[in-house]
Amino acid sequence: MKKVSIFQSIHVKFALIYILLILIAMQIIGAYFVRQLEAQLVENFKNSLNERVILLAYNIEQEMNKERDKKSPTLEEEIRSILQDFVSQDISEVRVIDNKSKVLGTSNPYNQNIVGKRTTDLLIKRTIVAGEMAEKMLVDPKTGHRMYISSTPIKVKNEIKGAIYVIASMENVFAQMRQINNILATGTGIALVITALLGILLAQTITRPISDMHKQALAMAKGNFSRKVKVYGYDEIGQLALSFNNLTKKLQEAQATTEGERRKLESVLTHMTDGVIATDRKGRIILINDAALNILNVSRETVISAPIVTVLGLDEQYTFETLIEERETLILDFSTEEEMYILRASLSVIQKEKGFVNGLIVVLHDITEHEKIDRDRREFVANVSHELRTPLTTMRSYLEALADGAWRDEEIAPRFIEVAQNETERMIRLVNDLLQLSKLDSKDYKLKKTRVDFIPYFHKVIDRFELTKKENVSFVRDFPNEKIIVYMDEDKITQVLDNIISNALKYSPQGGTITFRVEKLEGIIQVSVKDEGVGIPKADLSKIFERFYRVDKARSRKLGGTGLGLAIAKEVVLAHGGRIWAESRERKGTTIYFTLPIEQQKKG
Repeated sequence: MKKVSIFQSIHVKFALIYILLILIAMQIIGAYFVRQLEAQLVENFKNSLNERVILLAYNIEQEMNKERDKKSPTLEEEIRSILQDFVSQDISEVRVIDNKSKVLGTSNPYNQNIVGKRTTDLLIKRTIVAGEMAEKMLVDPKTGHRMYISSTPIKVKNEIKGAIYVIASMENVFAQMRQINNILATGTGIALVITALLGILLAQTITRPISDMHKQALAMAKGNFSRKVKVYGYDEIGQLALSFNNLTKKLQEAQATTEGERRKLESVLTHMTDGVIATDRKGRIILINDAALNILNVSRETVISAPIVTVLGLDEQYTFETLIEERETLILDFSTEEEMYILRASLSVIQKEKGFVNGLIVVLHDITEHEKIDRDRREFVANVSHELRTPLTTMRSYLEALADGAWRDEEIAPRFIEVAQNETERMIRLVNDLLQLSKLDSKDYKLKKTRVDFIPYFHKVIDRFELTKKENVSFVRDFPNEKIIVYMDEDKITQVLDNIISNALKYSPQGGTITFRVEKLEGIIQVSVKDEGVGIPKADLSKIFERFYRVDKARSRKLGGTGLGLAIAKEVVLAHGGRIWAESRERKGTTIYFTLPIEQQKKG
């Protein structure tokens, strides 16, 4: 886990918050205090100055009311004398102006040239006209000091006789304010240092248990639930520590339960014969069991995190969103030209109560055998219908002809009746073969096995065909000169040989040879019947043992076959524990092989 920097530490944050709160409080208090103090000092300065000006105005008023003779000093001289006594450190200049705006005197010895001149100062004119005191504050552009200027009227019996114009420096007031600000800043700094130390100590009491809980959380993430958080007190943080320890215990129990359920689910998924695939909300595979891997013939590494529609080969037809909306069973056809392979995919959406889709569950079933059986059933029904319809149609045609009067014709009637008899026998053979196959398919069917010396038995079967075969077809026998005992159902094996030999005779050309061979191998005998007929195409070779399958349908039906002979032969051989197959080359002939186990008769 990434280490927390010092500036991101909650320990530092607590101390900083504590310091900032104190700093803000001090700033608010300081700003209010300084502002009020400054206003008070400025007000006191104005009041003190105005009181002196009022006293000065009284003295000047007395001088203006005094009667003067030639020997008495002039008003300007008296005013100058009075102003010299009025000068102080804060007052820069005091001027006395009469009601005609003429300057009667000034306290500034360097500005005596203005005496006797008229002033144009608006503040003075306003005072003389209005008879009220006027004041203003400004900054001296030369010194940069803040100056206070006031104009006080001089009244004699409620008549405005002039005004006193005072220019005073307020720098001493603001110098005092700067000293007070420095004292306040120093006090604030000392308070912040003390506050920082207290904040660090206070933060430790909070961050210590939180740090311990952090270590506990890391241990829990690694699967260690044995560690406990130390409880430092029973305040809110102590209660949190107790709750954290209780949570650890509950999580340990929940993990044990979850792990048990996970193992059960994993065992169920592993031993399921059906394939199970789970995806996330984006359609990526997050879980797949071994059965699904075998069904799809893929590896776990290649499909984990891969899109489900791609793995199932549906990316051209569906997106994940449309696949979720489908919510039905899909048939996946992975068949090739050589082999049929069909799967059924059952879809189930993982959805919350509010409708939010979390993923998709796909259950795969291999239905190849079911489809093959269904296909074979449809083909079987179609073939039986076709095989029965052909003779029945023929019989109906001939019987209608006979009913229409053909029975009176001595030449046509016997031929029509013969055809009806042949078609009837053909249907009887077909029905008998179907019944035979039905018995062989039955689980309750049992063979009547006896011990048979196979070589003499095979000779008898061949001899029977030797009497009825065409004169231009020859038989060749290749048998070992030894006694071979086979435990078998003699009637059923006879039926197998009859079907195989009958086919060989049907398809043998003029002057052809049929070769019969018996070979004794380890624990079995291998019987083969070889003809020199037209042969069977390679594409049809594996299908000749299927029911109603004919390579040349027209020729086979013309020769009277039902298309069930080799199918019956296959079922009988398999029931005896052997196997049957064919080898053929076009225009070179066909060889039918089957094996039978050599075994002794078992008791019971």
